[in-house]
Amino acid sequence: MDIQRHLRNNCLALKVIPRAKKQELKEENGLLKLYLKSAPEKDKANAELIKFFKLELNLQVQIKKGEKSREKVLEVV
Repeated sequence: MDIQRHLRNNCLALKVIPRAKKQELKEENGLLKLYLKSAPEKDKANAELIKFFKLELNLQVQIKKGEKSREKVLEVV
């Protein structure tokens, strides 16, 4: 997937779907959706999100907006 076309000012908007059967990043209707296995408890899903981008896409990210929401904005560092 070409993640570069979704970047705006080094930021990436996406929707997180926790408790999914498998971990994957999809583009649906022009929006990015990240399916995570972790539950949204004790920052487990946020940690999995950051780890996913580092290991799968070789990107260092931090959550800029939406730490407690499914709608997130990530900053690529």
